[in-house]
Amino acid sequence: MTETDAIEVCREAILAMIFISGPILTIMLVVGIVISLFQALTQIQEQTLTFVPKMLLGFAATIFLAPFMVSHLVTFTQHIADRIVAIGAP
Repeated sequence: MTETDAIEVCREAILAMIFISGPILTIMLVVGIVISLFQALTQIQEQTLTFVPKMLLGFAATIFLAPFMVSHLVTFTQHIADRIVAIGAP
């Protein structure tokens, strides 16, 4: 394995991590902004108002997006396993 191959594997791993965690983090970001805007408009400064909806939507998004995340992770793992086999093949 050359340095270029190692860098390519690292790049693919980072992209896989972004594709897997990106949708959930985006949902959490949007929910946090909406809740912060609601708190600023109503001047309600309750700490549980920010925590509970983000937690519930994070769990719901994880359950809803689990098939996508698992399929992407399986594809990435198979690709890495194929590269490992290709390195060992003469």
